[in-house]
Amino acid sequence: MNAIQTFRVFTLAGALACAAANAQDSKAPAMSKEQQAMMQAMEKAGEVRPEHKQLDYFVGDWSATTSMFMDPKAPPQKTEGKSHSETMMGGRYLRMKYEGSFEGQSFTGEGFLGFDNVKNKFFNTWIDSMSTSFWLAYGTYDAAAKSYTFQGEMADFAKPGANMKVRQVVHIVDPTHYTFEWYEMHGGKEAKTLQIDYTKH
Repeated sequence: MNAIQTFRVFTLAGALACAAANAQDSKAPAMSKEQQAMMQAMEKAGEVRPEHKQLDYFVGDWSATTSMFMDPKAPPQKTEGKSHSETMMGGRYLRMKYEGSFEGQSFTGEGFLGFDNVKNKFFNTWIDSMSTSFWLAYGTYDAAAKSYTFQGEMADFAKPGANMKVRQVVHIVDPTHYTFEWYEMHGGKEAKTLQIDYTKH
């Protein structure tokens, strides 16, 4: 949603809220059916659903072991880190903060995990101290596999101006362990380049 669309949505929300308040005054006209339908749609879009509640699993402090697969012929490079996650805005979003290192340098990142009621999909975002990009991906949850799968695209640093497809898989192992896997598409072939194993404190 761009800035103009966002402004229009909030302007409409404000107008409808005023209309609802005025409707309580016997002298003010009641909301039209169109306004009532819009209010109901907005309430439905903002409600907290079971999909949001299930994200409570990630709340808390976690130890993290990161494995980076730089060369398929060599063992992965491993580093240790920590993560803290908490819900916000009435449980509608999960905020995640990560602290670790990469190539001897400190590394921090922050992302949000949530469920979009309108798109009917889960989503995640990410920013970190070693990039200037913003990551956004949408996905689904497979209850049988206890896994979230997200699909997205990001800039291919090796090919300026080009994008590459990325698949993320978050697998719930048990109440105190989960894994995060990152797969990149290069030359028509998918390869896992990152895995993070989380353990809850």
